[in-house]
Amino acid sequence: MRSHLLAVTVESADPVAAARFWAALLNRDVVDDAGAVFLPGDDAQLGLRFVAGRAGRLGANRMHLHLTSADPDEQQHTIATALKLGGDHLDVGQRPEEGHTVLADPAGYAFCVIEPGNAYLAGTGFLGELTCEGTREVGLFWSRALGWPLVWDQNEETAIQSPRGGTKVAWGGPPVAPKEEPNRQRFELVPAADDQQAAVDELASLGAVRLDVDEDGAVVLADPDGNEFRVRGAGHRSA
Repeated sequence: MRSHLLAVTVESADPVAAARFWAALLNRDVVDDAGAVFLPGDDAQLGLRFVAGRAGRLGANRMHLHLTSADPDEQQHTIATALKLGGDHLDVGQRPEEGHTVLADPAGYAFCVIEPGNAYLAGTGFLGELTCEGTREVGLFWSRALGWPLVWDQNEETAIQSPRGGTKVAWGGPPVAPKEEPNRQRFELVPAADDQQAAVDELASLGAVRLDVDEDGAVVLADPDGNEFRVRGAGHRSA
């Protein structure tokens, strides 16, 4: 049995505005999902889900997105579109010779528009990667939990990808910043065959720790690095 990665849930002071920004940038529909605003993905592209909560701030976020570019014109078009929609340039110490551009969405979360010709992200689609702070251990955990093979495992850095291809999920290895508060971004899982208890039991056997049950019945767990994630209850597979 394997859980399905439905989306990355993101806290925002204005989840509707954040969702509209990403829907326009990714050309996706916006749907209501149990009090959240959901941008469904597909077999090869990660879904995004926005909920009310603390706004993001630089230095407090453990995940960010990488968007790919087919050519220089497309990269510049993506940057211009993001800025027009309410994004902004973000200085994280990148060097002028680096080909990617770092931006912030209206909620304050960083994302990168990657330069064309990046072989690592070839064939992933527009939403090429979700990159996370985390150890090699947590990358191996998520590979087993989702049944996604490792596509990168070097120098403590790991990445996994669905057997169907598409968006990669990566962890940068040490050093990992100390975790001082609940994460603002977290995985949202759907249990296989609507069997929430079996999914939770399997995740616990792989090293997850059960933390709580939310009001909507989702079980909150933490992965081996202490990152919270949710497993939905029966009948709440998607919007």
